[in-house]
Amino acid sequence: MPGQKATEATRREQILKAAHEVALSRGIDGLTVRAVAAKARLSHSLVLFHFKRKDQLGLALLDRVLATTVTPAIPAAIGAIPDPRERLLALFRQELRRLSAEPRRVRLLLEYWARGAHNAEIRKKMMAGLDGYRAVFRGLAEEALLPHASGRGQATAAGVAAAVVSLILGYPVQAMIDPEQMDGGEYLASVEGIVGRLASAA
Repeated sequence: MPGQKATEATRREQILKAAHEVALSRGIDGLTVRAVAAKARLSHSLVLFHFKRKDQLGLALLDRVLATTVTPAIPAAIGAIPDPRERLLALFRQELRRLSAEPRRVRLLLEYWARGAHNAEIRKKMMAGLDGYRAVFRGLAEEALLPHASGRGQATAAGVAAAVVSLILGYPVQAMIDPEQMDGGEYLASVEGIVGRLASAA
């Protein structure tokens, strides 16, 4: 029945939201069915009804982690910027600030990345998610570089996208290593300068 399906979809979303909160605070190792059930205020058996095993829950959660971490939305205000280089820089700034303000999300993403080394399904999902993230920047970089392309030795859209994503995801990692050093605006100013030079390559 349609009503029953809607209820099941809502319940599944409730469980995944709770799982995300548990994983953000405890890491993947702390993601247990019991902890998720408690966070969602549901019975242990109801969580198991929707996700038969912990690994099923973990894989479903990965989709949510990717969707909330490396799926950028291009706001209308950025899309309306006439200069393609400025659009690229504006999206870079948005993503750098967003993810640097949410280091637990990046930490959880890195946990999944590490597990992907030994799990083909996780690895496949991670690669698809990161490829999609780079593709957004690659599209903007193509627009920025196209009028200035002149041959060999020039920056490529794929290269710019890879560098931009590396800088965005690298910031929270550096902040974990040395939070006092990364507390100021020096890193932001430095990486904006790097991306500005990449986008201006001709």
